[in-house]
Amino acid sequence: MQATQVTKQSFLDKTFKLKENKTNIRTEVLAGITTFMTMAYILVVNSNILADAGMDKGAAFTATAIGAFIGSCIMGILANYPIALAPGMGLNAFFAYTVVLSMGYSWQFALCAVFIEGIIFILMSVTNVREKILDCIPNVLKDSITAGIGLFIAFVGLANCGLVTNGATILQLGNLQDPLVLLTIFGLIVISILLAKNVKGAFLIGMLIVSAVGMAIGLVEVPNAVVSSVPSKKPVFLQALSIPFDQIFSFDMFMVVLTFLFMDLFTTVGCLVGVASKGNMLDEDGKLPRVKQALLSDSIATTVGALLGTSTVTSYVESAAGIGEGGRTGLTAITTGFMFLLALFFAPIFTSIPTQATAPVLILVGVMMASSLTKIDFDDFTNAIPAFLTFAMMPLAYNIADGIIFGIISFTILKLVTKKKEEVNIYLIILSIIFVLKFIFLN
Repeated sequence: MQATQVTKQSFLDKTFKLKENKTNIRTEVLAGITTFMTMAYILVVNSNILADAGMDKGAAFTATAIGAFIGSCIMGILANYPIALAPGMGLNAFFAYTVVLSMGYSWQFALCAVFIEGIIFILMSVTNVREKILDCIPNVLKDSITAGIGLFIAFVGLANCGLVTNGATILQLGNLQDPLVLLTIFGLIVISILLAKNVKGAFLIGMLIVSAVGMAIGLVEVPNAVVSSVPSKKPVFLQALSIPFDQIFSFDMFMVVLTFLFMDLFTTVGCLVGVASKGNMLDEDGKLPRVKQALLSDSIATTVGALLGTSTVTSYVESAAGIGEGGRTGLTAITTGFMFLLALFFAPIFTSIPTQATAPVLILVGVMMASSLTKIDFDDFTNAIPAFLTFAMMPLAYNIADGIIFGIISFTILKLVTKKKEEVNIYLIILSIIFVLKFIFLN
């Protein structure tokens, strides 16, 4: 028995270079569980968002869990980083509320776009193009896109729970006497306090508290089971490949894929650099070793996730929680992946969590993402105006893609007109022309 344990430890040490990274199996496993606790909310939130797009909620739950399992394991094995993956916030909102509900396409169309994006990213990661493209987008637009997505997500949360509604004016405050709205406000207060106190798993704990209170006072339906068989994934499995060719080669598909590419590119690279920096994993030049393997892992996970039936699977900034617990290798990511797989058997608990519990999470994730506004130089109007149009148009036009388009076009025009040509590259000019033509001929 002892010999077997030593052999297992030796195998894991050799595979993940535990000693070299000054860690051990126990630390890595606990770090993986911690990361899961901080991002398990995505099981509920993503299922609800995809259900809004018309997908089967149980199937979406299964696809989310398996996508997170596969993605995290690929990252752990291929790149040996303690970074977990799951369907990304913002990307799922664009999937459901822009592509499906705003543009009017089917969720199969959206899955196909994610699949195409994944294939393109695999090719770009292998050839290092993905890193080069990131350098072409000015930082002010990267920061404003992140903030805009955050505002969009927060707006979705506010609207879903009834805190904001349409009325005599374009928008108005919801009915604060509605018990369900009050339950949402309670959840917002609880999760805010947990976050302020740096409680690990604040989102998940908060959602469970709100759900329990809702069930206790009769506002939320009590699940009839705790453990169940795995929810089916057949209704969404491989549906990304069911789209007619005329839709695949349409201009709208091009625009949707391009937007997914931009969003995923910024999300992934920003997450990798930020999380790696927290764990002191960057080299002396501030670069991430094995970045090619990390980007490739992310790309493969996106492609596999689309085939399973979920929105873009990407790296999660919540991985920083596990790194804070001492996680330094891929064993942490793999542990998180297996926790997602285990969660499949507790689907009744997760799927019974109501909108009133998930809406505060959306709002507070928006708060976190909006922090990138502090990096924008608002004293320079050639930066401030494109940035404002980017993050303002996303929630106001209820379309993430429109925000990105307005930002790129205005940035390019202002820089060229004010003779700051050195801040504009040929790729931005080409994109601006394409976007202007879109508004002229396709809007």
